[in-house]
Amino acid sequence: MAGNIHPTAVVDPAAKLDPTVVVGPFATIGPNVTIGAGTEIGPYCMVDGVTTIGRDNRFYRYCSVGGMPQDKKYQGEPTRLEVGDRNTFREFVTLNTGTVQDGGVTTLGDDNWIMAYVHVAHDCHIGNNTILANSVQLGGHVHVGDWAIVGGLTGVHQFSRIGAHSMTGGNSSLMQDTPPFVLAAGNPCRPVGVNVEGLKRRGFTPADIAALRDAYKIIYRRGLSLDTARAELRARQQAEPEVAPHLQTLLDFLDVASRGIIRP
Repeated sequence: MAGNIHPTAVVDPAAKLDPTVVVGPFATIGPNVTIGAGTEIGPYCMVDGVTTIGRDNRFYRYCSVGGMPQDKKYQGEPTRLEVGDRNTFREFVTLNTGTVQDGGVTTLGDDNWIMAYVHVAHDCHIGNNTILANSVQLGGHVHVGDWAIVGGLTGVHQFSRIGAHSMTGGNSSLMQDTPPFVLAAGNPCRPVGVNVEGLKRRGFTPADIAALRDAYKIIYRRGLSLDTARAELRARQQAEPEVAPHLQTLLDFLDVASRGIIRP
């Protein structure tokens, strides 16, 4: 293991690093850190807190990983950060641990692309295959679904949810929940349609996309209350079993949209 650790790095003897982990110059690894095979910790990175990092991740220089929550209620409890596999974190990314006021853990899944200066606050939960562009700022308790893309300089209010396969334009201000499959942008962030190009790239069929466009119209174009829209989506789901899983993704999201959803 020592051969992969730069002589200027500081690695606590209690840290658990796979022998293939690479630690760059002047990086610091704390005692409660576990890092899986093939992960690279770049120069000047700080990895501390109760932090578990999976396989084949790459942290570019100056990342701050596992820092304590920026929450005045935090009193030093042993909350955690858990990172999956094959994620990329560019320069100056900050990832904080959770708080006991929530589940006590911040999580990131697999195959995420996190660009420079992104902040992932306490108790956030990020799925798989997401892209957070430069300087995205996630408040505490934010959930980001699989395959979501969040444009650069976007600020996301605490407790907001970003649905799977959605795409948010750059420099947006997201104060409420963005449903799955939706294309959105603005300050405040507003829905502008379905993320058609993204869905095509991920293998959604023309029938899938047509059904999701109809669902978008039910939610946003017909002046329905959210309860009425949900009822109509459930009826559509029963009538069109071939697209039922995608409509279920929407319904599951809408059922827990405690902050309300973004509106035109």
